[in-house]
Amino acid sequence: MPDNRILHFTPARWIFLCLLVAFLLPDGLRSQDPSRFHGEIENLKARNDSLWNPFRPTLLFTGSSSIRMWKGLEDAFPPYQVVNTGFGGSQASDLLYHLRTLVLDYNPLQVWIYEGDNDLAEGKSPARVLRDMRAVVSGLRAPYPGLPVVLISAKPSISRWRLRGKYRRYNRKLENWAEKDPLLQYADVWDPMLLPDGSLNTALFIEDGLHMNSEGYQIWSGVLKAFVQPTKQLSTP
Repeated sequence: MPDNRILHFTPARWIFLCLLVAFLLPDGLRSQDPSRFHGEIENLKARNDSLWNPFRPTLLFTGSSSIRMWKGLEDAFPPYQVVNTGFGGSQASDLLYHLRTLVLDYNPLQVWIYEGDNDLAEGKSPARVLRDMRAVVSGLRAPYPGLPVVLISAKPSISRWRLRGKYRRYNRKLENWAEKDPLLQYADVWDPMLLPDGSLNTALFIEDGLHMNSEGYQIWSGVLKAFVQPTKQLSTP
């Protein structure tokens, strides 16, 4: 289990760390107000706190609405307890701002992150999003140096297919980063959502053309289950 030093990582120290990381980044993390999700995150936190058992091993999934809308996620990875802290509209910089509330408070054994989809659609460059993601992972490792993290690739979608070149560049950056870090893994959900000819499998989406139906989530589940690490390997040094 990760050690309990997180209990001594005070809110003041955590806020200072987030602000320090943000100001050190060349492009900053201040292009949108991360407090805009305050009400949604308070409700999400209350729900998860009412269900979470601190004595059970916890796998945590976080990120944007593709995580939030995953029905059945909590039961998809037995025998582990799964906490879903995804929230609609999230970008990597939002996750960084709310990292303690959404991730660290749950003392996770392993964390899955899906960010970048909204960031790229809002005009951020792949390099900028990667910097934000590095800040997120640094924030996770401040209290938990040995925490395994799975970076979920950006998915293809009907509504954002025109941006596929940008999304592919971002996914390559995530994959290259993970190859150089033994505690990071890259989960490719892009390719499994394509047809054999390389075109998008449009049957995987609901009416909005952005979010997935149950078939899409079946693909995700099949991909991500391969990244669950045995409990005995999840201890923090």
